[in-house]
Amino acid sequence: MKWYEITIATTEIATEMISNFLHESGAGGVSIEESGTLNKPRDTSFGQWYDTPLNDIPEGQAIIKGYFSEETDMEQLIHNIKPRVEGLHEFGIDPGNVEYSYIEVDDEDWATAWKDYFHPIRITDRITIKPTWENYEPEDGELIIELDPGMAFGTGTHPTTSLCLKTLENVIKGGEEVIDVGTGSGVLAIGAMKLGAKHVLALDLDPVAVSSATENVSLNGLSDNVDVHLSDLLGVLRQDSDKLEALKVKPPVDIVVANILAEIIMLFIDDVYEALRPDGTYIASGIWKNKEDVVEQALQAAGFIIENKFRDEDWLAFVARKPKVE
Repeated sequence: MKWYEITIATTEIATEMISNFLHESGAGGVSIEESGTLNKPRDTSFGQWYDTPLNDIPEGQAIIKGYFSEETDMEQLIHNIKPRVEGLHEFGIDPGNVEYSYIEVDDEDWATAWKDYFHPIRITDRITIKPTWENYEPEDGELIIELDPGMAFGTGTHPTTSLCLKTLENVIKGGEEVIDVGTGSGVLAIGAMKLGAKHVLALDLDPVAVSSATENVSLNGLSDNVDVHLSDLLGVLRQDSDKLEALKVKPPVDIVVANILAEIIMLFIDDVYEALRPDGTYIASGIWKNKEDVVEQALQAAGFIIENKFRDEDWLAFVARKPKVE
């Protein structure tokens, strides 16, 4: 079977939104390759030494590839995507000097080629994400997240996802009830369970993500502890009592985690506040440095206390707490 491979050259900050545009346009798969410059911070916690760039993509730039069936009118597809990409400026996201191109490829070429770039990766001292197709021998005490992201977001390698996992490691003490908003591949829901949470409710509005997360939860043997649902947070909060009773996790909960762009995060801050128990924790990631102040102000306006901020490159995650009842 033949497919079309579209290549979009853009900036790293724009990759998540443009990838989403491709998914919404019917892409059968999307891959992202970011800059491999030596100027970019890399993990050296185990003595790794880097003397050559990983690729020739300029610093701050990225290459996105999307795959479409041979029936797709690619010129029309590009025509439809261009104004959406240009519209990112309205949200403070600069896609740069965007370049578009496409070629025809064989099914076999794209369906597995991206796997060459996804290998076991140590996210924290305790957590390692391992692709299901790789052999890996864990160390004593190492927590392994088995993952096949398929067509959903979230291999754990993006700074926003690794930030969330590192933050969850700091926040989870054991036995917590957690809601993961925008779960993608389910990596954060699985990570929360591995770190000691009691139950997780994983939510996403994308059916592809729900399917992927459900499969990954099963791969990790956590189906009895993680509910994956096609919903947003407000949908869960407004469910009738019978539907809520069927969930393993029912608001209010101890922790809500959301790895979503700042503009989306600010839309449901009040819902998160409602979904948390007093003294509950909100971990909000996916925030580019230029949105730090507006997100902090929105969190405080909703009644949250900012407890901490964690950073990775130009991305950051907030740890905010709902005050105790006096």
